[in-house]
Amino acid sequence: MKKRILIITSLFVISIFIYANIQMNQDNPKVLEPLLVEVENAIQYRDQKDPEVSKVDVAWQLDHILKTINRITEALEASNPSDYSNSINAARIFSLTAGYIPRGRAQSPDVVRPPEVILTEDIYVQLQEARANINTLNILDENTNFEHPYFGQLSKAQAIRFMEVHTKHHLKIVDDILEDNN
Repeated sequence: MKKRILIITSLFVISIFIYANIQMNQDNPKVLEPLLVEVENAIQYRDQKDPEVSKVDVAWQLDHILKTINRITEALEASNPSDYSNSINAARIFSLTAGYIPRGRAQSPDVVRPPEVILTEDIYVQLQEARANINTLNILDENTNFEHPYFGQLSKAQAIRFMEVHTKHHLKIVDDILEDNN
C-alpha cells in the first residue's frame, strides 16, 4: 500500500512539473496579437480612472503594457544566448503557470514606467512597435534571455509567457476601471 501511494504521489509531482513547464513556456509570440487589439480598443478610454481599482488611469496601464513588451524584446535581442542558464524560481513558476500576477505587490522598473504626460500619439507609436516586435520575437534564438527583477533570468519562451500574463493582468485592471465607470 505504501509503495502504491509513493508511486501515485511521484506520478502526481511529475505531472505537475510537466504541466508547469508547458504553461511557463510560450514559444509563439502571436499569442500577444489579440491582446494588442484589446490595448488598441482601450485607447479611446485613456482618461478613465477609478481610484478604488488603481491609482493611475487607463492611459498609464496601456503605456506600461507597451513599454514592457518593447523593452523586453529589446533586452532579448541584445542578450547573448550562450549566457542563458535555466534555474528554478518559485515566484516565476507560480506566476507563469497560474497566469497570475497579484495586484499592488510589485514596483515597475523605471524603464517601463510611463511618463507624467502620456500622449495618445505615443501610445499608437508604441503599439506599432509592439506589433513589429512580435515578428522580431519569432526569429530570435530560443536561448535569448533577459533578467526580470523578481523572476530572475527568463528564456525567450518564458519572456513571451511573462508578456502574455503581464498584459492580461493590466488589461484586467483596465476592464475593472471601465466597468466601474459605466
